[in-house]
Amino acid sequence: MNERERGERDYIGFATLPEQVHRKSVKRGFDFTLMVVGESGLGKSTLINSLFLGDLYKNRKISDVQDRIEKTTTIEKKTMEIEERGVKLRLTIVDTPGFGDAINCEDSWRVCSAYVDEQFRQYFTDESGLNRRHMQDNRVHCCLYFVPPWAHSLRQVDLEMMRRLHRKVNIVVVIAKADSLTAAEVKRLKTRILNDLEEHQIQVYQFPECDSDEDEEFKQQDRELKAAAPFAVVSSDTVLEVGGKRVRGRQYPWGIVDVENPRHSDFTKLRTMLISTHMQDLKDVTQDVHYENFRAQCISQISQHAMRERGKLKRDSMGNNTDVVFTDTDRLLLQKDEEIRRMQDMLTQMQEKLKASDKKHDSIIDV
Repeated sequence: MNERERGERDYIGFATLPEQVHRKSVKRGFDFTLMVVGESGLGKSTLINSLFLGDLYKNRKISDVQDRIEKTTTIEKKTMEIEERGVKLRLTIVDTPGFGDAINCEDSWRVCSAYVDEQFRQYFTDESGLNRRHMQDNRVHCCLYFVPPWAHSLRQVDLEMMRRLHRKVNIVVVIAKADSLTAAEVKRLKTRILNDLEEHQIQVYQFPECDSDEDEEFKQQDRELKAAAPFAVVSSDTVLEVGGKRVRGRQYPWGIVDVENPRHSDFTKLRTMLISTHMQDLKDVTQDVHYENFRAQCISQISQHAMRERGKLKRDSMGNNTDVVFTDTDRLLLQKDEEIRRMQDMLTQMQEKLKASDKKHDSIIDV
């Protein structure tokens, strides 16, 4: 028997599993939800159009100055179907108009945080239902947070927003309109942003480590992406002709800024990370980390509520029927309920004593 016949005899067939998964995934298509956060005028719409080569904001209405004085943060969703080489992507852009535009911005984070929670809650409800075949994933997989170039570091509104979101969504920090800064200023601003994030213990999206079997070109690309964060970008909808080649860029009296030139902007690196290399990892982190944390909290709350209801029913039945027979497990649960209730009463009393002592101390100081 020759080697070929022996190989055919030993062939089982499960080596085609990746191909089966690929065909099924391509047929079903993919979902990706991107939230963009930042104040008006930072080029968020232009960047999104440049990233996905579309025009999501052609019907946008620009609000005047008077409207912005008392403007509150709102949520606007835009969905588009993109197809590339037979692969379909359902892209949802969640815009946050009004963020940071009002005079008082202390509550700007609430709408964004509530939206992320609501998508988690809806997915949890659908996942717990009977019909899960046609579930739609609207969870936010990535949040592009835009920092203005004129800021010397992260502002209080930036820190507050990221602190509220960093355990719920993958945050990618973007320095907007980087062509208004010199190379030295960009480097200095990046360093300050990273220091602020570390000082305030804010976890932005962390790039996964490369596998040891990856080729050297991919490893080098990964190192460059990690070194570029936070990304200083320039975006443009205008197509210019430079040296006989058509490029997206901005025309200035002193020259042209080429959006896709790595010496001018990190736009290409951001697009590579967001779409070509790390889109699936962003979805995996959303599923395995952020959503699992939310799901665990929901299950814990449901379990605690069920235990309280069960204890209440046991106590009611014990009061109404003296002939009820309790098992050892039932007695143990009732004892634990009583212990928890006593501990809560003791904690309440201690808090009241502390409040009373604080008031007494304050009155002594006032005198």
